[in-house]
Amino acid sequence: MSTPQPEFRAIYDANFNFVWCSLRRLGVREADVLDQAQKVFLTAHFKLAEFEGRSQLTTWLFGICQRVASDYRRSALFRREVTTDAAEMDLYGGSHEDLAQGAESRQRAQAAEAILNKLPEPQRLVFVLFELEEMSGQDIAQLLGISVGTVRSRLRLAREAFSREVKRLSVARGGTKEAV
Repeated sequence: MSTPQPEFRAIYDANFNFVWCSLRRLGVREADVLDQAQKVFLTAHFKLAEFEGRSQLTTWLFGICQRVASDYRRSALFRREVTTDAAEMDLYGGSHEDLAQGAESRQRAQAAEAILNKLPEPQRLVFVLFELEEMSGQDIAQLLGISVGTVRSRLRLAREAFSREVKRLSVARGGTKEAV
């Protein structure tokens, strides 16, 4: 197997964390992120000659991340999920109190991820980029190739849907709004 082109290696090194975080925020499980990141960079390697530079490299890579994450989530219906996350496995070796706190934390994370997964893809992307990645509306608009007004509209709709689902889960659990 040949060594990667120096240009591609520099792109990989400079953008690996960006791709990793993007995939996580787009719904790829921690245990699967490395495999999906490899798919992103494999695609980027093969298509690098086609990149015309009309957008930022991160915008182009984010587009690839979107497609890879979308394929990943679609195929999740056919995968059997088994916990292999080392941090999650370590919780089983702790005290009863550590187990309870870890379980509660995992439940909240799973509930938040489930709510995000229910959002339409355009709303989820804007919500994740603004709320979790802390990007500005202008940066999101540029990254996604949409207007700032569209970013605001999608963010408002996503926040409303997220809030409704949190309230619904809270009522279903008989708890307070802090359920997620």
